[in-house]
Amino acid sequence: MPKAGIIYNDIKPIASRVAIELKDKLTAAGWEVCITSSAGGILGYSSPESPVCHTPLDALTPPGFDSEMKFAIVLGGDGTVLAASRQVAPCRIPILAINTGHMGFLTETYLNQLPQAIEQAIAGEYEIEERAMLTVKVLRGESVLWEALCLNEMVLHREPLTSMCHFEIAVGRHAPVDIAADGVIVSTPTGSTAYSLSAGGPVVTPGVPVLQLVPICPHSLASRALVFPDTEPVNIYPVNIPRLVMVVDGNGGCYVFAEDRVYLERSQYTVQFIRLQPPEFFRILREKLGWGLPHIAKPTSVELP
Repeated sequence: MPKAGIIYNDIKPIASRVAIELKDKLTAAGWEVCITSSAGGILGYSSPESPVCHTPLDALTPPGFDSEMKFAIVLGGDGTVLAASRQVAPCRIPILAINTGHMGFLTETYLNQLPQAIEQAIAGEYEIEERAMLTVKVLRGESVLWEALCLNEMVLHREPLTSMCHFEIAVGRHAPVDIAADGVIVSTPTGSTAYSLSAGGPVVTPGVPVLQLVPICPHSLASRALVFPDTEPVNIYPVNIPRLVMVVDGNGGCYVFAEDRVYLERSQYTVQFIRLQPPEFFRILREKLGWGLPHIAKPTSVELP
């Protein structure tokens, strides 16, 4: 009996309703179906009283989800996809993301196209696109206090975000650099169209094996986005602030103190996205962000010389 999974955003009534309907449909077609909420992939939020809110990576995989699963259908928006990626990446389960949210930059198709998408998935008529992930750790000495898988980006900043922070950052074996900024972002190519884009970083196509470091509002004309090979690990040390906040994929995170360091490296895990048509990144950029569209035509009511 083939096996499939369903991960849905249980805060959205439409996603909850469709998840139950889809489970019944697949079960009637002879599939074993495991269903779970994307809430299981949420990292959790720390507080000053509880600075470390840590769930081990292997504990995020939902019951019944394993390497025998043909695919998992994700119902939600980009936040749901980011949470689901942490749930399934260790098992290498391909995900078919159906947009029931807003932007849906990471999703493959829309809810009104779900019947055709399921037919293609069941028939195996799709391609797999792998996306790199980061492993993010907070260490005190050599002890790991906190770790998470990251598909988009890690952000380190002061709480509240109101004054300048100094960071000492070492990329691979290169000499450490000092950056004064409101915060720093370390992003994957997938995350290059998220927070790092808003902070002035470049768009990186998904297949390029790089990471990027983007200072947030740097206090220097020389501190700009840096792109480097994803074989280079990154160590970040807070210099002048006794307590910083780290956020991963816009989700939870933990507090980082002066005696801590943040360590990032490319993860051994990847996210496998089901693509129902050949991946075309520029098309998504155009549809979602308006990249490469023709210039706006001048109003015909304006008389030009």
